[in-house]
Amino acid sequence: MRLRVEFTTEPFDLDEAPAHAVVAREIVQSADLDAVDVGPFGNTAEGGADEVLTAVDSLLRKALASGATRVSLQVNVIGEDSK
Repeated sequence: MRLRVEFTTEPFDLDEAPAHAVVAREIVQSADLDAVDVGPFGNTAEGGADEVLTAVDSLLRKALASGATRVSLQVNVIGEDSK
């Protein structure tokens, strides 16, 4: 199964990326995912179910530990693995 996750962390700071946002982005950028798009108001990542769910677990734990007061995310099934 292939998944897409979309997420944001709060609180926002338009002048400088807060630590929780930086940590969350670093997690998805370093994960074994097929596609990652980071932006100032939202981020997306795609990959196999195990890889996405592992990244989401780490993202939630580390973003909250780094000061996030809210993490909004949506996970969608986008297809089946080609294996």
